[in-house]
Order: sequence, then C-alpha cells, then structure tokens
Amino acid sequence: MELGNRTQKQTDDRTSGHGLSRRGFLGRSLTCTLTAGGVGLSLSDVLRLQAASPQSTASRSDAAVIQVWLGGGPSQFETFDPKPDAPSGIRSPYGVIPTKHPGVLFCDMVPKISKVLDRATIIRTVAHTTNGHDVGARWLNSGYPGLLNGEPRPSAGSIVSHVRGGNHPGLPPYVLLSEDQVRNFDIGSVYGAGYLGSNHAPFTIKQDPFSTNYLPGRVSEATASLDLANDVTLDRITDRRKLWSDLDRFAHLGEASQAVRGVDRFQRAAIDMVVSGDARRAFDLSRESAATHRLYGEHRWGKMALLARRLVEAGTTFVTLSTAPDSLCWDWHKNIIDDKRPADGSAGPSRGMNISGPPLDQMVSALVTDIYQRGLDKKVLLLVWGEFGRTPRINKTGGRDHWGALMSILIAGGGLKVDQVIGASNRNGEVPAERPIKPTDVLATVYRHLGIDYTLHTTDNQGRPFPIIPDGAPITELL
Repeated sequence: MELGNRTQKQTDDRTSGHGLSRRGFLGRSLTCTLTAGGVGLSLSDVLRLQAASPQSTASRSDAAVIQVWLGGGPSQFETFDPKPDAPSGIRSPYGVIPTKHPGVLFCDMVPKISKVLDRATIIRTVAHTTNGHDVGARWLNSGYPGLLNGEPRPSAGSIVSHVRGGNHPGLPPYVLLSEDQVRNFDIGSVYGAGYLGSNHAPFTIKQDPFSTNYLPGRVSEATASLDLANDVTLDRITDRRKLWSDLDRFAHLGEASQAVRGVDRFQRAAIDMVVSGDARRAFDLSRESAATHRLYGEHRWGKMALLARRLVEAGTTFVTLSTAPDSLCWDWHKNIIDDKRPADGSAGPSRGMNISGPPLDQMVSALVTDIYQRGLDKKVLLLVWGEFGRTPRINKTGGRDHWGALMSILIAGGGLKVDQVIGASNRNGEVPAERPIKPTDVLATVYRHLGIDYTLHTTDNQGRPFPIIPDGAPITELL
C-alpha cells in the first residue's frame, strides 16, 4: 500500500482513538495508560493504532534523533557566529572564545561547546522569510510555515512515529520533554501530530519553567502507568502468559472461540512493555553514575538532556527537548544581558544569555560528549536550533528582535561528517554570504538519517496527500 492511502477502518481508528477504554485488557488488572498529548490510551490501544498506520519500506535500523528546541529564537551573535569586528551597536556585549578550528570564534558564553566542535557541525546560514514565532516554529518543526485549514501540520516527531514507529516495543516512539506552557499556549501545537491523530502525539513530560531544579516527581507521575497495579504480581502475569500460550495452541487447532481469538498481539505487547521494565528503567535517572550527572549538571536542562539520551539509547526514536515551549526563553527583545527580571517568571522568563547560556552550554556539550563516548554517534543525531536568529542591530532596550534571514544551528552524531562549519554570514551577521540552507534541508537530513524517504506523502483528514516536506534535500557537506 502506498503511504497515506488508508482504509476506512484505519482512518476511523486514527480519528476515534480518544474514545477508547483506559483499561481495556486483562480485566482491569493492570494500570497501563500512556499519556500522549493529553489523551489517555491503553498501551495495547497505542500499539494497535500505531500498527494500523502504514509503514514505509525504509531501513528499520535503530537510528534516533534528539532535537533540542530553543524556542524564541537564539541569537547567532551570542552563540556560534559572533562578529567581534562589527560596528558598535551590532557587536555583542559579550566576548569571543576560540574553538578547535583556527579562526572560528564562538561567543564566550558557550566555552564547553567550543571544546567539542571536533564532534559537531555548526551551520551559520540557515535562513527563511518569516519573523513570526508561530510561523517560524511551525516551519522548522514540520517543514511547512502555515496551518492546514486552521489545523497544525504534523511535527517531525509525529511523522517519525507514523512512518517508522519506535526502535523498541517497550518505549514510546516520540517523547516530548518540555516545560509547562504559561503564556503562549497555541504554539505548543507545533510539537503535535496534526491530522495524523492522537496516536502519533508525543508522550509528554513537563517541568517547572521557573525553577532551575529538575523535578523527578513530574517524571514519576507521567510514567506511573508503566508500573504494575497494586494487586498484580509478576506471578499472575506469568500465569496469564501461560494461559495465552495454551489459547494459541487451541486456536491453532481450530478450537478457539471468537472471544479467545480476540486476545491479540497488541495486548501481549502492552503487557510485555510493563513487565519487562525497559521503559521504567529508561526513565530512571538514578541508574546513571555520579560522574555522568556531573557531566550534564544538576540544573533542569541538564537532567532533561540526560533523560533524552537514556530514552534514545533504550529505543525511543525521536525526542524533542524544549527549553522554551512558549517561545519566550530566547526571545531577547529587552536585554541580551540579565535585566534583573525575577526568577519566578512574573515579568517573563527571558533573562539574558548570562542566565540561559551556562546551562545550555553544559547540556549541549554533555550530549555531544556522551553520545560519542557511549558509541552512539552513528545511531543518534543531535539537532540544536530555534525558530529564527536575532537582529544584527541591538535595539534601544538592549535586546535583539526577530530575524528569520539568518540563524546558526548545531548538528552532531548521526554518522554525519562533523568537525566543520558550514556557510558564512556577511560582515554584520545579517544574511548568508555563502551556502544558504533552508529549514527543509535540515529536516531532509534528519529524515535521511532515520531511513525515511522525505519525498513520501501523508494524507490529511480529507484524503488529500501532502509531502512530508514540500521541498529541500539533505545537506551534502554532512553526508
């Protein structure tokens, strides 16, 4: 079947998933509910719905992606493309630092990342044509800058769930590690499944955006469904497995009733997910060494990054780590140096590079280091970006405004050619001087890593086919 040509039953399954039972198997003897985009589905329902979605003929390798989303638009000047020789008013108030590449300078607020550039690539010339948060965030997360009849397009993570699924039956294929949205609520839909349906929405774990601390209780609450119910023991589960084995034998002999045949492989897979403990172990940061915790840092972003690495290593295919679900944290209109806004967020969470820079520097450098040290550099692709860059000229309040004409991003791992800087901006950091790259080129590179044909189509609720991305091609310098 060509991708996107669903049967009516498949379409019905996709659009009616929200009405499924929360405890639809084993006589309510297990608590097995995943929270995906706010919709409760039993584990067996999730597995069945995912299987009903058409699969591509792409490679079924264990490739995975971690997307670190810097919502609001990180400044190229205060990260990977400083312009120390630019005129006053454009030049950053921060200093510069050398990298492992002669003549390549970074902002001095990312010293740890500068030391791992031999294992990463910086692209300094990603560009598009919008200065709007919503349009830019949709463009980079889906490949499309706008809505479809008022409905969000599917995010890359949801496309991956739909086309490819997970790398391990015991973990959700798409996970969103985020912070609570407190202001710009609509933009959260850029991470969602759109017309693909709730079964391809992310399994979401949220943190407090106004605390620097990581809250493990939030993870425990979100993953409570992966534990056995109080009255269920592994012995009882083993008994049920033996019963299923006997029922299989009877069914093979033609002796099974319709009810017996209704005990399907998705229920068994759901039981295996709970009993195996793989998912519980993946979400448990206490299994990491003290040295690894120090590498990532004790702050919220560091712990979220460590959890992202554990998830892709265990079998999740796509993880988005959003440092700013409201697109505000990196939205430095007022000041790119801490303007003394209160840490409780009452005046907005965007507080400058000297506040956001150190935890970003530590978590990104830790991810790059850890991915390579653990031999995951062929399996895991790391992508760090936001919806656009910032204006070259510093405004009258000491900040920089939205600038879609130029941004810098980081890519590492994925078996790609790293240890390079791709593209160059002009003298004042306004536009690409050479090698402009589109957001869809980046997405095509991501899909290629995952073995997904980026020219494939999905089908919306009216049966109309749409390409996964409307244009773009993998970035040749990385291949």
